[in-house]
Amino acid sequence: ARSQVTELVLDNCRSSNGEIEGLNDSFKELQFLSMANVELTSLAKLPTLSKLRKLELSDNVISGGLEVLAERCPNLTYLNLSGNKIKDLGTVEALQNLKNLKSLDLFNCEITNLEDYRDSIFELLQQITYLDGFDQEDNEAPDSEDDDDEGDEDDDDEENEAGPPGEYEEEDDEDDGASDLGEGEEEEEVGLSYLMKEEIQDEEDDDDYVEGGDEEEEAEGVRGEKRKREPEDEGEEEED
Repeated sequence: ARSQVTELVLDNCRSSNGEIEGLNDSFKELQFLSMANVELTSLAKLPTLSKLRKLELSDNVISGGLEVLAERCPNLTYLNLSGNKIKDLGTVEALQNLKNLKSLDLFNCEITNLEDYRDSIFELLQQITYLDGFDQEDNEAPDSEDDDDEGDEDDDDEENEAGPPGEYEEEDDEDDGASDLGEGEEEEEVGLSYLMKEEIQDEEDDDDYVEGGDEEEEAEGVRGEKRKREPEDEGEEEED
């Protein structure tokens, strides 16, 4: 069973002689290991965990020996050493060999009191993106790896394309007085494009409940007609 465990939380257990009884390299599939507040003084007895990606070691009494991590957990992407006895850059230098490390936390370690602490760590560990939850430009780290996809949705381009129609209505009010034809027309088109998008969306939703290919083809035909019809409608409105 141990060989199939992917996450193991041992927070607040008590370690003895630098190890937790039963934690050994039979945990072949382990990806997340948390040993917060276990009075760990050293990593010397950390087992080899080649698939480990996230390691929580906060609130222990580790002061050095970090080179063990690169030897036994070479694929770490996230390491939390906050609340330990780490005092100088030389100690942290051993993490240079963790080539996949993206996020490092050293909250409440004495090292954070050094002048230029953040700049020094980013210079020392070129591979990391986040230190204590923020990147070099002070952007906050996402809560979890799943957030990577959400990051793409936040692109400004998409927001501008598909902002709520309400935003455009406000602009209409301001611009109507300035020029009824020029800008107003453009915005009317924007409004129509929203209508079209909504209608198309509605039909696509309907398709989900339709069985058989014929009806789907009909729906597409209707869509084509709507697209053709709307520009004519627009022309009639303008003549009025």
